[in-house]
Formats: sequence, C-alpha cells, structure tokens
Amino acid sequence: MFAVIKTGGKQYRVAANDLLKIEKVEAKVGDIVEIGNVLAHGEGENVTFGAPFVDGALVTAEVVEQGKNRTVIAFKKRRRQNSRRKIGHRQLLTTVRIAEILLGGAKPSKKAAAKAEAKAEVAAEAKAESAPKEPKAKKEAKTEAAAGEEAKAAPLFKAPKGEPDDLTVIKGIGPVAAKDLAEQGIVTFAQLAKLSDKDVAKIDEHMPFSADQIKDWREQAKELAKK
Repeated sequence: MFAVIKTGGKQYRVAANDLLKIEKVEAKVGDIVEIGNVLAHGEGENVTFGAPFVDGALVTAEVVEQGKNRTVIAFKKRRRQNSRRKIGHRQLLTTVRIAEILLGGAKPSKKAAAKAEAKAEVAAEAKAESAPKEPKAKKEAKTEAAAGEEAKAAPLFKAPKGEPDDLTVIKGIGPVAAKDLAEQGIVTFAQLAKLSDKDVAKIDEHMPFSADQIKDWREQAKELAKK
C-alpha cells in the first residue's frame, strides 16, 4: 500500500519502511511523528483521493536524523552598477522512516512521543499559578536584570583596539551584515583575512552567513588588508 502525504508544503509518495527527507519536524531521534495530511492512498490500481485530504487516514514515521541540506547559493549581479549580492541558505531537514499507513481512523501501534519540554512547560505554568505572585515592580526589575545579562553575552571574537574598517567595502557585506559582524567582534579587514577554517565553521554555526560567503569575504579581505 502507498500513500501521498503533504508536509512542509511538499507532497511525497510513500510506503512502509520508505526513508525520506522532509522539512524540519520538531522531534527527537527515535520519536514517532504523525502526518495527518494524506492526499491519497491505494494499492495497485485502486486509489482513493481526498478532498483535499482523506478522512481518517494517517501516516506515522520514526525520526531517524535531524540535519541540514547542502548550502544553496543565490548570486545577483546588476550590470554596470558595480552591485553584487551573494547569499547562502541551508534548509533544515528531518530524515524519517515511514512506519505505518493507517485508514478509517485506526490507531497507530506506536504512539507519537510526548514532548518532554511541553510537559515541563505545563508543570511550570501550574506551579507558577499556585505560587504567590511577586510584586509587579520586583518582577519587572528581575526581567530587566535578565535582559541585561543576555545583552552581555560574550561575542564570538575579541575586537582589536583602534579604528574599525568599513567592512561594507567588501562585496556581499551590507550595513546589516557589517553590524552583525561587529557585534561578534569582527571589525577589521585583517581579522577577516586571518579567519581559520575553524573560525569559519563557528560563524556558520552561530550567525546567518554560510561558510561559502565567509570564505569569499576572507579572500577579499586579504587583498584589502595589504593596502
């Protein structure tokens, strides 16, 4: 038996034990997730279509891996305007193995794993409601202190002393990207030029820039640092 499911805005034809990659699903490896958007199901030439979904149909799948797709580069250039823009994107993906295709409201043999975080959240809310409420002024002071601590989070790199360089001279770095880099301690061409592959991986992990982008900026910075 096969089924056609819809998840993450895409459609997939699946059967039991199929292994496929779908857009990220909030679950841990080993969890069973339920996909209720079944567009069609059938066996051989007998196919039943939904309008748009089949009533009572359900597909369950086991989460095998959480990961990322390969980096996709979008490059835009405007002729005679000295304008180039290069952006990288890595889609978050979840690898799942199809467990069961259920029809007519049948219940799965393995229940979808309960979210431990959700349970903890509900328990915390119940505890907060039963506990005596703090005065509003004290609560606001605590909130401001917590916000201050978060703002003081250490940057990825230590900014050097002296005047910063104008990083927007590098093609692909605009005012927003330059500000993001400065917040993480990168303010000069020399810093960008000396980034190691390990540093590039760290930026790729913690900032909205791809490794390919950073390596391109590094090469441009090497030339600018010589001037």
